[in-house]
Amino acid sequence: MLKVENVHKSYRVGGLFTRKKQQILHDVSFECGSGECLGIIGESGSGKSTLGRLILGIEQPDQGAVLFEGNDVRNRHVRSGNMSAVFQDYTSSINPFYTVKEAIMEPLTAQGPVRSDQDARVDRLLKQVGLDASYKTKYAHELSGGEAQRVCIARAIATEPKCIVLDEAISSLDVSVQIQVLRLLKELKDIYQMSYVFITHDIQAAAYICDRVLIFRSGKVEETIDVNQLKHVQSDYAKKLMEHLITF
Repeated sequence: MLKVENVHKSYRVGGLFTRKKQQILHDVSFECGSGECLGIIGESGSGKSTLGRLILGIEQPDQGAVLFEGNDVRNRHVRSGNMSAVFQDYTSSINPFYTVKEAIMEPLTAQGPVRSDQDARVDRLLKQVGLDASYKTKYAHELSGGEAQRVCIARAIATEPKCIVLDEAISSLDVSVQIQVLRLLKELKDIYQMSYVFITHDIQAAAYICDRVLIFRSGKVEETIDVNQLKHVQSDYAKKLMEHLITF
């Protein structure tokens, strides 16, 4: 369903007028199947968040292509309603002037005329992420971190997308809340039969929720392996990551 083909990405460094570039992604290729949760695991600075932005069409590769159901994600119509995202910084993900209801409705209104059952739809989405209807009138500053991220998840599933990119979506939360959100994400994936691209530095979280993981290092895919085979990774870098593996 999602296909990344020979993607390269670099950024200009050293000022506006310099021609010097730093290569961030090096010939990255992989696929994520329908209904699969694919983990992208790597340390900070490995390029995994840059890869996430390319998948979402926020940025463009220097070379290569990102395809969703055979179509280039740079085309907004390819992404609209089919792909969504949940990011690490939930505080800036919700417009501070929006109520929770308005935040959840944002991707729906972007698609066209709002349906007459919008209130019931928002109630249902809130219930699915473990919040009640009273949250509709609250603002972001009135929410805890876990509540705000649940609202972001409700917004992400509002269009019933086929794929969600989760970029360090639990890393800013307390450990107990992380586990709750991971369980919630698992439940929603089953309900909606979605694919997840789960970008993280946390091998424990990836082992809990993912079907398969890419070990990402310095902008390259170091190794790809099924989660149930994680203890049998081959590369020294992957083995080092596995030292921190304690499943939930």
